Amino acid sequence: MDRTRFSFLDPGKLADGELELVLVNKVPADEAKGFVPAYEFNMVNTRSGEVMGGINLRIGLNERIKYGGQVGYAVGKEFQGRRLAARSLKLLLPLAKRHGHEPLWVTCDPGNAASRRTCELAGGALADIVDIPQDSELYRRGERKKCRYRFDL
Repeated sequence: MDRTRFSFLDPGKLADGELELVLVNKVPADEAKGFVPAYEFNMVNTRSGEVMGGINLRIGLNERIKYGGQVGYAVGKEFQGRRLAARSLKLLLPLAKRHGHEPLWVTCDPGNAASRRTCELAGGALADIVDIPQDSELYRRGERKKCRYRFDL
């Protein structure tokens, strides 16, 4: 990705039945911290207006993203079991493709069965399980390995 010419795109309407991804923030890159630009969305129930979780799409690839992934998501406990993360991830794939991601990488902890299933349901294929470098922020937080799922767009 050429960061000198990066610009956020209009994601358009991202909806799947009662689930809609509502854009809440566009976060610019912070190269000093190793952060790439990112979109942040709320997972919103279109019927009730409730925020059920959140998902973000990070644009670009660097060493930090190799272990942290290009997508992050969280679903509120009371909304789990509805496949909201997998459905939201699928909704983001066209936007990732428009930004030139090929492939898209999503990571999770090897012991996180729910996140692994999310990646599989959304169409990702387990590429590898990698060791986290000792000099990384993730390692300092106690994480040692990451599953890396590849999404061919």
